Amino acid sequence: MAMFSRVLDIFSHIVVVVAGIALVGLVVMMGWMVFGRYVLNDTPTWIERGATLAILAIALPVAAVGVRERFHLSVLGFREALPMQAQRWIAVGCDTVVGIFGFCMMVYSQELVDMVWNFRIPLLGISQGWTYVPLQVCGGLVTLFAIEQVLLDVLNKDGPEQRGIKAAFLE
Repeated sequence: MAMFSRVLDIFSHIVVVVAGIALVGLVVMMGWMVFGRYVLNDTPTWIERGATLAILAIALPVAAVGVRERFHLSVLGFREALPMQAQRWIAVGCDTVVGIFGFCMMVYSQELVDMVWNFRIPLLGISQGWTYVPLQVCGGLVTLFAIEQVLLDVLNKDGPEQRGIKAAFLE
């Protein structure tokens, strides 16, 4: 379990680093768009479509990291008021549902990629399928991270993580 968690730590770190680099690229693209529009009076048309792809490439994988780091939306007050054994099974159930959702997102987004792969994005000249690849990556990561959470919920003898009121303040 420790080795699996270490590998997922690496995946998580890579996603955050790549998203940070992509965010810098997005800021540069937006700066170029503003410069082109207001200084050159010639808006570069490819930037809007490129920015959309960059936003997808940033937001979706980072959302998957949110599943692992547990900074996604969750309501814990009800669960933490229950006995420990009930908390464990609710946590396992929730994490299992999230994992199934991630797996379905990965599988069905592959159908989207396959369906549009031969079409080109006119302003960028790349496959339309790249629009949906971040969805696949997100689904795969959500699945892996949810599997880890289920295993942690089941194997932890103290029960699921207790976050209490501190979780509302991201402490």
